[in-house]
Amino acid sequence: MAGMDEFIDRLNPEMYVVTAAAGGERAGCLVGFASQCSLRPVRFVVWLSEVNHTFRVARDADVLAVHLLGREQRALAELFGGQTGDSTDKFQDVRLREAYGGALVLEDAPAWFVGRIVTRAGGGDHIGFVLDPVEWGGRAAHEEPLLRLSDAVTIHPGHPVD
Repeated sequence: MAGMDEFIDRLNPEMYVVTAAAGGERAGCLVGFASQCSLRPVRFVVWLSEVNHTFRVARDADVLAVHLLGREQRALAELFGGQTGDSTDKFQDVRLREAYGGALVLEDAPAWFVGRIVTRAGGGDHIGFVLDPVEWGGRAAHEEPLLRLSDAVTIHPGHPVD
């Protein structure tokens, strides 16, 4: 595994906040495993840990909202990555609005989209939610550097990782 660890250590992907709402519950978490996965039609996949509160809400949701964060938004990343929704209302002091299908959009995110869940796929200890983008927004592109894994590596997860 050492060779694979060296490969993975070179990666520095964008970090995302994914939000979900279903059954009167709302949840959100910091995600480092996400990517566009199809050109036509455009599809995007976010991978959620099965031990995460957001996963439990997302599995009953029809849509998810995916948000990019700016590098200066570390406090927001710490809130969504370092707290668990099992014991914390992460949305209490966050500016948000309801979007397509009841999705929760963080108004201070530089870019976001809402995706309709079209399928789910197993992938080890995470489940991939494949999304069909149906609504999007944000500020002008490249206005600010994005939060990346290297910016968030010291955030201690709000839930166990294994």
